[in-house]
Amino acid sequence: MNKVLKKVFPKYIIPVFAILVLFSCKKNVDEDRTVITDLPADLTTRVTTSSVSGFVTNENDLAVIGAAVSVGGTSATTDKYGFFEIKNVSVIKNAAAVTVTVPGYFKGIKTYIAGENKSAFFRIKLIPKINAGIINAVAGGNVSTGNGLIITLPANGVMNPSNNALYTGSVNVAVHWINPISTDLNQTMPGDLRGLNTAGSLKLLTSYGMAAVELTGSSGETLQIATGKKAMLTMPVPVQMAGTAPAIIPLWYFDEITGLWKEEGQATKTGNTYVGEVSHFSFWNADDPGYCVQFNCTVKDNAGNPIPYTMVKVTMVNTYSSAFGYTDSSGYVNGSVPDNAQLLLEIFANNDCSTPIYTQQFSTNNTNISLGIIAVDLNFGAASVSGTVVNCNNNPVTNGYIMMWENHHYYRYSLSNTGVYNFTILLCGPSINANLIAEDLSTAQQS
Repeated sequence: MNKVLKKVFPKYIIPVFAILVLFSCKKNVDEDRTVITDLPADLTTRVTTSSVSGFVTNENDLAVIGAAVSVGGTSATTDKYGFFEIKNVSVIKNAAAVTVTVPGYFKGIKTYIAGENKSAFFRIKLIPKINAGIINAVAGGNVSTGNGLIITLPANGVMNPSNNALYTGSVNVAVHWINPISTDLNQTMPGDLRGLNTAGSLKLLTSYGMAAVELTGSSGETLQIATGKKAMLTMPVPVQMAGTAPAIIPLWYFDEITGLWKEEGQATKTGNTYVGEVSHFSFWNADDPGYCVQFNCTVKDNAGNPIPYTMVKVTMVNTYSSAFGYTDSSGYVNGSVPDNAQLLLEIFANNDCSTPIYTQQFSTNNTNISLGIIAVDLNFGAASVSGTVVNCNNNPVTNGYIMMWENHHYYRYSLSNTGVYNFTILLCGPSINANLIAEDLSTAQQS
């Protein structure tokens, strides 16, 4: 064993439903944010030093090794833990996008609002391309999934986009329905539920269901709906949302160039489904648009230490409309929330936890809002972990990190220049079983 972990002191504390301390609770306009109105969206202003990191997993929550990750024109690949990090890149401030590409999977794309010298963190769960059926391109037809998602292609309605030639062979249809109330929605859906309406204004979207669709030919070539033709898209509406689902709703497709959803067409509610026509396939979304403001907070323990990689959920009271985010290495998280709304803030250890560690209701108006520092008391639902990593010569590891595996999730923490680590993690239950791995980047050794 090349490296040893020294002085690991986990502190397990029983979490309960408790009133936690909230410091600096305030509403203010963050000078580094722009209130979104009906004016055209600013998609030109850039941030020059944005950093982003995260973990990429497959549908079974296993690390994806060697995934291609790109942001701001800079590329990286995930390591053996599925981890990636890209530092100090220039990105569009209001719509910076991280794109993950792996053969056999739909692209994993996350969009964020970048701040100068700020970082962002994501957990990206890839969706496999599963063939739901085969349609004869000349005759047309449909394929359906067990959850009610139906793709209907018109006769003579498919082309090869590389040369715009009409395709006449067999069409393989890979589809996946993204449940808008699923617990892993924040990991699987593309973007961040912001979209550009037909006027070019940025809107916050309430999703009633999404679909990922890809058409391929018998030789594996990518296909599209032929020019002048339209396909029918039928998407199920969760029973829990059926009562509030509008009779007619705009349809939005995900635009990989902007990293945002774009309004195109509409769907009609038929029973517990939405039915609409689309002229091309990618990710599609049935969404009710609304105004939004920017939100941020910083999560720390009551000793002032940041709590990184923690899931923050904001939900409109008495609805299923939620926004998700993860705190970065400094405990900071930001994003868009509805304006003029009563909202519920919840903080979870991760998306597998059913009980939040912290809850708070707050309201918004038409200006941006910051809740400042939210302090989680170490006596309720948190564990502090600290220690030192040394090499075989008993010298501190000065260029390395700690990787923690806990409840199907990896966490990554940097070492100081003296080999010290000190971090706080939220707990799902009275205690957790965790594995710690020390990595020495200078010698490519671990323990």
